[in-house]
Amino acid sequence: MGSSSSSGLLIVLMILSANAFAPPREIFSHRRRRWGANVRSGTVEGPPIATKPDYSSIHGPLGPLMDSLLMSLFRAKLSERLNNPGNSILIEDSRLAADDFEGIVELTSKMNSRYNNRTEIHEIAREVLVSLFPPFILDRYPSWFARPFPVFSARMCAWATVVGGTWLMGECEVNDVPGMSIDGGRDQGVLVKRCRFLEESQCASICVNSCKIPTQMFFRQNMGLPLTMTPDYTTGECQFSFGKTPTEEEEEEAKSTPCLMRCPSGGSMKRWHHDEGIGDELWLADLATLIAEKGVASRTTCLLMDD
Repeated sequence: MGSSSSSGLLIVLMILSANAFAPPREIFSHRRRRWGANVRSGTVEGPPIATKPDYSSIHGPLGPLMDSLLMSLFRAKLSERLNNPGNSILIEDSRLAADDFEGIVELTSKMNSRYNNRTEIHEIAREVLVSLFPPFILDRYPSWFARPFPVFSARMCAWATVVGGTWLMGECEVNDVPGMSIDGGRDQGVLVKRCRFLEESQCASICVNSCKIPTQMFFRQNMGLPLTMTPDYTTGECQFSFGKTPTEEEEEEAKSTPCLMRCPSGGSMKRWHHDEGIGDELWLADLATLIAEKGVASRTTCLLMDD
């Protein structure tokens, strides 16, 4: 997709974002996670597979064609960044179709397993998000929108997230953010009802290090707008709170989750962990040694969350 078409789409989204001032919606409170209720042998069970949505039938407001185009664009930018000749580690694109969601999960899973430095993963993922936007948008948005009109900016970003991110996250809706000082946080949040990216990757580390932290970094550094993302691993929900700076406690809580019961690193290895690359085999051997030494049952956090 060319820069001109991307620019046009973003301008349309900004114009249509007047919908952000629709009548107030029901306020959804942030639910504190209680790991003990679902923890078995150091893991979180997560939402039941029996109620997993048919994500292929869930589309954003602009329809399935636009979702497919956005998915293909994201996949192309992610592959380009991971296969950059200047990288310390090269990760080739998936052989799956460009609009196959599993291809994105495959690439992010490889990135999470092959890069030992979590900070490097954060920066790579943030740079992918930056590459999706024309430079003039990111150059001007903080000074034209985020700083002079923070509430409007938060509402516009919430609405645009639903429009442009449903293909990635599944069903989601704009909602209110309790506790915000201005206008009660009306329409400044997005509730993801059961995150597709988390569901398909089944890894808390991929969620935190490839999505939550870099997305918060992108909005703070490049859009000039604070964002707090609050995943709930027991339900699969995620609450976006635009205009809210994450606290150290909230960040630590997200990182300290036990490993998800269906996480690939817990034994149910998916196919990308068995590719031809020896890097994955070495990583698996190291992981097996770590599990044997520490014991999954003795851990209270995801094995891959930290460096």
